[in-house]
Amino acid sequence: MNTEIPSGLPLRERKKLRTRQALIDTALERFTESGFDGTTLDELCAAVEVSKRTFFRYFDSKEDVAMAPTQDLWTAFLEDLRTWRPDGRTLLAQLQETLFTALGRMPDEGWVDRVLLTRRLAARTPSMNAHGLQFCDRTTRAAITILKERFGLADPHDLRPRLALDMLIAAFHCALEELTFQPGPANRDDLTARLRDAFAAIPGSVTMTL
Repeated sequence: MNTEIPSGLPLRERKKLRTRQALIDTALERFTESGFDGTTLDELCAAVEVSKRTFFRYFDSKEDVAMAPTQDLWTAFLEDLRTWRPDGRTLLAQLQETLFTALGRMPDEGWVDRVLLTRRLAARTPSMNAHGLQFCDRTTRAAITILKERFGLADPHDLRPRLALDMLIAAFHCALEELTFQPGPANRDDLTARLRDAFAAIPGSVTMTL
C-alpha cells in the first residue's frame, strides 16, 4: 500500500516516515496472512530489515503497530483540539468538525484500507481489541483534559463533555462498520460521507421512541 510522504520534509524525516509505514504495512499483511499470534516480532523486523531496537523507537508493541492507522487519526484529533477555537456551535458539532479536520490530514491513498484491516484483525484478536479499548479510554480522557484546561470546564461531575465524546466515537465506529459493507475499494471520501451520515443520525437516536 502506498502512502503520502511530504516531499518538503528533510531527508532524515522522510526516511523515518518510510520506515514507520513499512512496519505498519508489513505488520498488517503478516498479521492478516498468518494471524497476530502467528507472527513474531522477530519475523516482522526481519521482513522490514530493521532491528527490534529500531522497532521500539516507533511502537511499544505488536498491538501498537497493528492499531497505528486508527491511532494516527485520533492523535491528530487531539492535536487539532488543542488549537480549536469555539465558534458558538454546540460542543458536539465542534468536536465533529475537529474530527473531520483530523480525517483530512490522513493520507488519501491506502489509509482507509489499513484502518479496515486493523478493524478486522481486532475483531478476532483479543489483545488488539483490549489495546483498542485502552487507547479509546486514554483518548477520551485526554480530550476531556484539553477541554477543561482550555475552556475552564471546572465541574468534575459535568457528564456532558464525556457523553459528547462518547457519541463522537460511537458515530465513528458506526461509520466504519457501514463502510465494511461497501462493495469495492474505499477511500477517505467514502469514510467522510459515512461519518456525516452517522453524525446526522445522532439527534434522531436521542429522541427515538418505540
